[in-house]
Amino acid sequence: QQPGDMHGPSVLLADEPTGNLDHATSDTVFAELVHLVREAGLAALVATHNAELAAHMDRVLRLQDGRLTDA
Repeated sequence: QQPGDMHGPSVLLADEPTGNLDHATSDTVFAELVHLVREAGLAALVATHNAELAAHMDRVLRLQDGRLTDA
């Protein structure tokens, strides 16, 4: 099975995927994550406090004071 096929996952969930990494490793991990998502045709839901990482996403939502809003 391949990711994104009818029996594989259609969404990738990532909670702070670069949270404790140095900048260079963080960039590498993020690039691989994007490559995987694009190649497999997956949707990705990434939770992060890293504004730089979030800026590269197709859509950013912010959770503030218990409310979810467009950033």
